[in-house]
Amino acid sequence: MAKLESTFKNMVLSLVIISMVAAGALAGVYLLTLKNIEAQKLAKQEAAKLAVLNGHEDGVAIEAAVDGFGGQFRIMVGFDQEGNILGYEILEHQETPGLGSHMEHWFKNADKPGQNIIGRKGGALQVSKDGGDVDAITAATISSRAFLKAVNQAYAEFKGTEATTGASQLHQEETIVEQEESEEVL
Repeated sequence: MAKLESTFKNMVLSLVIISMVAAGALAGVYLLTLKNIEAQKLAKQEAAKLAVLNGHEDGVAIEAAVDGFGGQFRIMVGFDQEGNILGYEILEHQETPGLGSHMEHWFKNADKPGQNIIGRKGGALQVSKDGGDVDAITAATISSRAFLKAVNQAYAEFKGTEATTGASQLHQEETIVEQEESEEVL
């Protein structure tokens, strides 16, 4: 095999070929893992629904998404029929590890009533710095505000669906997913 002459044209050609091979490999891996990633997201979402309802068959699980300090995050919030928070689960976030990421457990701490939102009515939750009565995560006020905004957003959506039980809410969401999947096939 003859050695290529070291010219600008040959170097550019080599870099283009290497880039195309690398891009093709990345695209292939992405396509191979896409279905698994989506299946894991759906499984996490279903597990979150069960966790936030805590066995309340008449509860409703609502998903909300807002922008936090590190980017958008999604949560699942469970409400009883009176609008009291049964529980919440973080579905995905990009908050700062060790600071904003504490929202996963911070607002569930039964030993600290100032930060615990479980059992409270949703809708008007605010951090104490903004005149509310919820203690923000230390050094993560922006994340705390965004988290409570997401809970309030879920409550607002709940108010539009309060006649719907958790069981029928889950059935409605499954029907929507099935319809979307059948449209993709067409």
